[in-house]
Amino acid sequence: MTTFLALDQSTSATKAILFDQDASLLEQVSLPHRQVYPAPGWVEHDANEIYANTLQALRLLLEKEPRARDAAFLSITNQRETFVLFDARSGEPLYNAIVWQCRRGEALCARLAAEGHEPLVRQRSGLKIDTYFPASKLRWLLDERPDLRRRLADGSALFGTIDTYLVFRLTGGAVYASDHTNASRTLFYDIDRLDWSPELCQLFGVEFGRLPEIRESAARFGETTLGGLLPRPLPIAGVMGDSQAALFAQRCFAPGSAKITFGTGSSLLLNLGNHKVLSERAAVTAVAWVLDGKPVYAFEGITNFTGATIAWLRDQLQLISDAAESEALARSVPDSGGVYLVPAFVGLSAPYWRPEARALITGLSPSSGRAHVVRAALEAIAYTVTDALRALVQEAPVALQGVHADGGAVRNTFLMQFVADLNRLPLHASGLPELSALGAAWSGGLALGVYPSLAALEALGQSAPMAGVVYQPAMEQAQVEALYAGWQHAVRQALA
Repeated sequence: MTTFLALDQSTSATKAILFDQDASLLEQVSLPHRQVYPAPGWVEHDANEIYANTLQALRLLLEKEPRARDAAFLSITNQRETFVLFDARSGEPLYNAIVWQCRRGEALCARLAAEGHEPLVRQRSGLKIDTYFPASKLRWLLDERPDLRRRLADGSALFGTIDTYLVFRLTGGAVYASDHTNASRTLFYDIDRLDWSPELCQLFGVEFGRLPEIRESAARFGETTLGGLLPRPLPIAGVMGDSQAALFAQRCFAPGSAKITFGTGSSLLLNLGNHKVLSERAAVTAVAWVLDGKPVYAFEGITNFTGATIAWLRDQLQLISDAAESEALARSVPDSGGVYLVPAFVGLSAPYWRPEARALITGLSPSSGRAHVVRAALEAIAYTVTDALRALVQEAPVALQGVHADGGAVRNTFLMQFVADLNRLPLHASGLPELSALGAAWSGGLALGVYPSLAALEALGQSAPMAGVVYQPAMEQAQVEALYAGWQHAVRQALA
């Protein structure tokens, strides 16, 4: 039986995972990393810590599971918009990784939007002028550090999203590359040409001596000994941003198929097929993947504080001791008692795109207790993804064919049922939370011929481990409308 190693470098942790070719998860190791908050609204990661955790997680996996030493290849999936500047020789970071949640590029984004550049940026990149994406934050960093600006321009410093950084370090600097799903999230990429855009680089005022070579997700990205852990080089094959990798693993290959990945933030992707379509309102247009030279596009709705809301309850308010406790508390009360939590901790993204909005809890009464607030937080996750999904469906030129869910939150049956109820649609929750890693591994399998085609992946059948559970809507329509109206009122308060 062929096995694959997969690395899932997410916003909160680094996981090393071993799969077999039938999509069974054989073993995994997860190591968290620190969240660094240098100023309000700023978020960073220590990129050296991420690389050290990468090697440590892989080492522990090799020790726990002997079959990992016979893996055919290593695949990588990653938090997409987080970026690193690193030394072109050593790979050492030259500044902390700046995380997708970080808002330090807001002033530049506001200025560019006021100057009327939004239509150009949307046409070229499919995205919005927003500090969620790296371009404005890289410009901020270069303005603060002229030495890094000079080094980036002369090529002695390199720019990369996390996939690029890890591939560079794992290959000892032999490969400086990204894939289309990650490159397209930078605001430096042209989604028509499927290549870097000099026009967008100039707009954001960034001069690159070099940019990563862009490869298809189902391609080779060099070889690695995992920092000397292996006696022989292991191919790196299959690199894919986490949200697109989850869409791929859900086998949403047909236009109209959609998925929600519940992570620190959540990403909704709706497959549009091979033709680019631009949203007029809420969505951004994403490159779902490029396979055999042909792009597949998707509408994406982004919510930036979903799983992070539960972490906030645990770490800041100390209302729960772990994420699993939230479900039992939510079920301990019949409803939220009129309490709504709007998780605009770093602004509201799709469909509002209001970075200045801030979180609030509303509807408190003398009878409100801990369970009501926790339930309101879980419901807020469902409301935010419902807002985004409804916006995507309204503008999509294809009919919605089904909704799939993945990520750690699929274990929370209360949340999954509430999402199904709000959307009045069956929700197919994966039985395998680690779908991003599986999607990258399947791309690697395509690159190396383990799977001959997408049809071979579809033929794995519903007996595959990720078949999961289907949640059918059960709540009365009138109750859904009343609850959702209350949510919309709470959002208006946050926006005000």
